[in-house]
Amino acid sequence: MVKPLPSKQVSRVRFPPAAPFQTKTVRTPELDLRANGASQNTPLNLVLFEPSEIALPLARSDSRATHILEVLRRSVGDSFDVGLVNGPHGKATLSAIHHDTLALSFVWGTLPPLPPPITLLIGLPRPQTARKILQEATTLGVQALHFVTTARGEPSYASSTLWSSGEWRRHLLAGAAQAFCTRLPDVTFGHSLSDIIAGLPPQATRVALDNYESLVALEAAIKPVAKANESSTTGQAVILALGSERGWTAAERDLLRANHFALAHLGPRVLRTETACVASIAIVKSSLGWL
Repeated sequence: MVKPLPSKQVSRVRFPPAAPFQTKTVRTPELDLRANGASQNTPLNLVLFEPSEIALPLARSDSRATHILEVLRRSVGDSFDVGLVNGPHGKATLSAIHHDTLALSFVWGTLPPLPPPITLLIGLPRPQTARKILQEATTLGVQALHFVTTARGEPSYASSTLWSSGEWRRHLLAGAAQAFCTRLPDVTFGHSLSDIIAGLPPQATRVALDNYESLVALEAAIKPVAKANESSTTGQAVILALGSERGWTAAERDLLRANHFALAHLGPRVLRTETACVASIAIVKSSLGWL
């Protein structure tokens, strides 16, 4: 029979009360806000200007003026990184701060490299999804984005104010500024899948993402491109087609196959359209050495 220990031999350890949870705000230096492994000389922000704007003062009501004064905290005489849309990088100097405008002077440098030859055909998604794709695809770097009408897509998406007001271009600019790049992809919207396919370059490798009838993963589908690029001075273009949020119809799959698109997948998980776009661009760039 096991006898219990006398109570005087039972050891009880008393822990001090836990300190109350406290939050601490840490101000991170502007130039330290970058991904691990990035160059320590790469600033975070790039303020983009259209060619028609550089000879004019910048209105204080412009969001870029707010960014220069309140985020970058520049004063008269200070400089910051700028870019000319689809043109060179450069430096701007804040020459004067007026009641309604900022006076800037510019010195331009070199042109950034062209984006990799990746084109996306995307079944026209709902506007909030299109906004994400426009920005993220531009940040990652693609040559063109074609938002096409499809049988299972919602026709009213093409008449959204995103497209009719020109708002879509603002998301390209935001994506380019994030990437510290001036290059914007070509964008079309509202055309049919067949019309866009008819105008594609004939030599490009064509892959359509499909969850139902594809037999190979995207990485495997573009392996021949990687081998071809090893012996070529210019990389072969890649065209990726992604269906609407409800996928391709049988007739659209037949159209894609008839135009030399191989069907591929991104694995067993069902992804949102914007996630599939980001994943497919990353896979292609990694597989072909374009990162």
